[in-house]
Amino acid sequence: MAFLLAGAVQSVDAKKMKPWSKPASETGKYRNYFKELGYKQKEIDQKIADAYYEIFESPTRSYHDVQVDGKMMGYVSDVKNRDVRTEGMSYGMMIAVQMDKPELFNKIWRWSRYFMRHNEDGPSHGLFAWQCNIDGRRRASGSASDGELYYVTTLLLASQRWGSYEEFDYLAEAQELLNDLFSKDGTGGVTNIINMQHKLINFCPDTRSNEWTDPSYHLPAFMEIWAKYAKDGREQFYLECAEASRQYLHKACNEETGINPDQSQFDGTPNRGSEFHYDSWRVPMNIAMDFNMYHKDAEWQSQYADKFQRTLAGRYGITEFPDQFALDGGAPSFIMGAGGFRKLRHSIGLVATTAAASLMTDNEYSQDIVRHLWDMKLSPDMYDDGYYDVYYDGLVYLFALLHLSGNYRMEW
Repeated sequence: MAFLLAGAVQSVDAKKMKPWSKPASETGKYRNYFKELGYKQKEIDQKIADAYYEIFESPTRSYHDVQVDGKMMGYVSDVKNRDVRTEGMSYGMMIAVQMDKPELFNKIWRWSRYFMRHNEDGPSHGLFAWQCNIDGRRRASGSASDGELYYVTTLLLASQRWGSYEEFDYLAEAQELLNDLFSKDGTGGVTNIINMQHKLINFCPDTRSNEWTDPSYHLPAFMEIWAKYAKDGREQFYLECAEASRQYLHKACNEETGINPDQSQFDGTPNRGSEFHYDSWRVPMNIAMDFNMYHKDAEWQSQYADKFQRTLAGRYGITEFPDQFALDGGAPSFIMGAGGFRKLRHSIGLVATTAAASLMTDNEYSQDIVRHLWDMKLSPDMYDDGYYDVYYDGLVYLFALLHLSGNYRMEW
């Protein structure tokens, strides 16, 4: 494997670290798994700060400030593909709100609204072009549903944390976007991001992609946040969407391995031989988020986490499992890559999301997977094959650090 270990996984006769039995939505408390493992809070804070620096401030960073029409803006770039995506922009905003950085939040939101949002009248009004060049020119005019999903959620969380800041009233911004998202009826080929029949998020809000989905777009916790904070009269619908996503994930994740495809039909059937590739990395962390915050599907989620970790760590080893699979946990039929790189890796991003699943289970691998993540470092000098992805690997890695330290929250 390409990763050079920063330290050996510790084999210890550790105390049991059972999943918490009550959710943060009830207790107001968020689990600091790292601290329970014995790491000092100062070390945990530094680990998060180091990851943030690498993504947002280092010479190899993904984030960049720009000035446009006299206003400070910023963008998060997919470095390997030399573009800007609503995925990364909304992730940057989520990191900003979780880490209490309103200036960063606003710079990314300004860039998104200025370059990516369809401000003109027409079927796509209010939606965001999913892909732009770093100079703001659009590479694609269509939207990806997960970008809008994250934009709304970050705005609602910002409204809880800051209320308003600089020129933005965050609740009003979220409500405006929600009204735009739910005003589409297929005119011009544009739909809502939710398939209204199935109450499930679609792959893209267009009449073709509205007929299937991506398991990693299913975040029941976000729908719960919408129901609690949006105040737009759709509360019951959002709760129904949350429950529909939970039931969908039961079908999309393999019963034996826990492995899911990158894309599927709404009944969970894989799309055209789709397997577990980069999008799929996010699923265990998304499920852990719902477990941690709401606990409404805790029994199945714990069973899923156990299966998933056993498939990766049990079959391949904690420090060796690759980053792409067939649904039975074996080798994929093809290998996806970025920047011309097509090789299975022991990726820090997948290690991170697999470690986040330890919030839901405590099998013989769970604690050591988290220790292994701790020993890894987001840095170009940690890889011997020339592949380094500060964007996708980096962002999901930082998300996992926030989850495992109790710093990914829905209120403060």
